[in-house]
Amino acid sequence: MNTPQSDHIPQEAFDWYDEYAHGLIDRRTFMKKLGGLAALGFSMTVLTGALLPNYAQAEQVSFNDDDIKATYQVFDSPDGHGSGKGYLVVPTNTQGKLPVVLVVHENRGLNPYVKDVARRLAKAGFIAFAPDALHPLGGYPGNDDEGRAMQRTLDRTKIQNDFVAAAHFLKAHPNSNGKLGAVGFCFGGYIVNYLAAVDSNLLTAGVPFYGTPASESLHKNIKAPLMIQLAELDKRVNATWPEYEQSLKSNNVDYTMHMYEGANHGFHNDSTGRYDEKNAELAWQRTLAFFNNHLS
Repeated sequence: MNTPQSDHIPQEAFDWYDEYAHGLIDRRTFMKKLGGLAALGFSMTVLTGALLPNYAQAEQVSFNDDDIKATYQVFDSPDGHGSGKGYLVVPTNTQGKLPVVLVVHENRGLNPYVKDVARRLAKAGFIAFAPDALHPLGGYPGNDDEGRAMQRTLDRTKIQNDFVAAAHFLKAHPNSNGKLGAVGFCFGGYIVNYLAAVDSNLLTAGVPFYGTPASESLHKNIKAPLMIQLAELDKRVNATWPEYEQSLKSNNVDYTMHMYEGANHGFHNDSTGRYDEKNAELAWQRTLAFFNNHLS
């Protein structure tokens, strides 16, 4: 019997990974569920290789690219953990004031995929800054499992305040044109929704990828246009959309929602089998066009 390829892995496996990645089941339960697929001819090597991240696959823009310069920057966060740290990437071939974009990671710290997203933005002409919520604990530890466990130990309100501080830090960059965008994935998508809602004057435009909304009591503050990126198979996040959409309509928010057919939660992350190249590229081109339209 031939070993099934990753694109033939049952949808249940992707759903179990989503549950595991968001703390709804532990690793032991996740691996046990995957083991149950052995009867269908799947080896654990194929399953884990498709579902767990391989960051060697996620580099689209090298940190050595001559068109960008990447450094780490520390910023003050008095209402958060005191200080924060992030990955700042600036274009080297563009002069004058530039739009700035905050890049917000998933629920596991600043991993290589999110750093690459920041480099992609700088390559496209934006100043990009990707903070690491795990800075108070020494930073992203090098693997997602440990990073996810570390992030769960941090106070959520302080994390949110760290990202607010990071947004102010980036907006005040000497080469900023004063217009701030934000893009985030999963937990980062939530943070983008939160930044838009916590302060009407903070964001100029936001693109949350498969992120849940901020508290409804804050929705009245949203003034920035939003591009909502959702995955058709992402039942957990999509369940929050109808109510959020009604709230956005009630508050006259300028928003667009794109639902990506056949895509899983995390479809933009090119380090796992959830990656959907066609939908990811479409979503990214829409993101760049949205930022160019609102931030230039």
